[in-house]
Amino acid sequence: MSSVIKHFLNDPKLLLNAVGEGIYGFDLSGNAVFINPAAEKMTGWGADELLGKKIHQYHHHSHPDGSEYPADECQIYKTMFDGETRYVKGEVFWRKDGSCFPVEYTSTPVYRDGQVIGAVAIFRDISQQEETEQALRDALKQVQSLSEQLKDENSYLLSEINQNWQGSGLVGQSHVFNRMLEQIKLVSTTDSTVLVLGENGTGKELVARNLHALSGRSKMPFVRVNCAAFSPSLLESELFGHEKGAFTGAHDKRKGRFELAHNGTLFLDEIGELPQEAQSKLLRVLQEQEFERVGGTKTISVNIRVIAATNRDLWQMVEEGAFRMDLYYRLNVFPIKVPPLRERKEDLPMLCANMISKLNVRLGKQIKGIAKSSLIKLESYDWPGNIRELQNILEREAILASGYTLHLSQPLHIDENVAIRGEAAVRLDEVQKRHIIKVLEMSGWKISGAQGAAEKLGLNESTLRSKMKKLGISKKRDI
Repeated sequence: MSSVIKHFLNDPKLLLNAVGEGIYGFDLSGNAVFINPAAEKMTGWGADELLGKKIHQYHHHSHPDGSEYPADECQIYKTMFDGETRYVKGEVFWRKDGSCFPVEYTSTPVYRDGQVIGAVAIFRDISQQEETEQALRDALKQVQSLSEQLKDENSYLLSEINQNWQGSGLVGQSHVFNRMLEQIKLVSTTDSTVLVLGENGTGKELVARNLHALSGRSKMPFVRVNCAAFSPSLLESELFGHEKGAFTGAHDKRKGRFELAHNGTLFLDEIGELPQEAQSKLLRVLQEQEFERVGGTKTISVNIRVIAATNRDLWQMVEEGAFRMDLYYRLNVFPIKVPPLRERKEDLPMLCANMISKLNVRLGKQIKGIAKSSLIKLESYDWPGNIRELQNILEREAILASGYTLHLSQPLHIDENVAIRGEAAVRLDEVQKRHIIKVLEMSGWKISGAQGAAEKLGLNESTLRSKMKKLGISKKRDI
């Protein structure tokens, strides 16, 4: 065991003093028994001024509007009485100089021998996040105002906006889609970290590539890392590179993805699959923009803009202990949600036209459009595989097409009694599970390779395996 680990085990306060979030510890009387340096820095109140005192009157005495915040209503104190963990937003902490700042905090009970003996509050300053959100609201309000002024030209403007995005691959005119485009435009010109959220197949990587293309780094590298594609032992080498002889098989020096993305954009896809060991190393590099290659001693500095993407609920993972809270906050500076296809079905005609146009070029076809009856079928389907599934279906039908109009030659996979328009609504997870099982059965439970289920579903092999694990699908269990 290293001397550093021994120090941490002998004195846990070393860890608490090192974290970037503020930490307060309270006894059952509400007196402060622990205050870390981050809390002192954020509030201006020194530990020597507050220890042993009921510090609600110092840092939490008033609401954001200045009205009194009685101690008996304090969410932190309530945790000490009922033993319930609380996650709180919309409040402020007050500094020693009389100013305040918005906070998010978690209040957690501390137990000994089954009895609550106090509570710990972990908080962070969210001023920057609120400023970003307000700027977004102001911009959207301005866009709405301009749209109302130009109501007579609205149809023309819509066509122009979408025409500008045609080459990007981002196609649509629905409200939720246009809202996403406005978010991309707003944040693309900054270096802020962006977290792209959305289900599999919605086009998260396409959003990331457009953020890069619209940024000041557009002429520099865009480097993608699939965090689910590498084992924990290989991921560090992929991210940070390695020196010759660093481990068995390292015959040459190799640059990692961070180094390759210098002055450009690093896209961390499927960030929710990142092993916990790698999470701490990634956090350190994101904070310091410095690292060492595996087996190396030289510190390498980089200038990168980070975009991460996931189809998972990262905050739930934080609560379950599967994802670091400090890394979550580092990544979640400006979240962009990519809407699933079922929430933007009015975009299907435009999406189909765009995809058919590209398929004509790639396949040497001259398809002019899609049959109205086929479009109705597409609009009645719930698209568990999203845009990727639509691309897969249209490509298959384009290959089979012999005329100028594309028709659906095969029924969509989900049975009518399972679809949302059936007699009863079924949860999306159940729809996806039945759909995946049916495709697996059609593929003889072959997952990867030609004619495998992953190819038919338009998913990466790793993504399909992850989804099967999440939904509890296995051949032994489900055949």
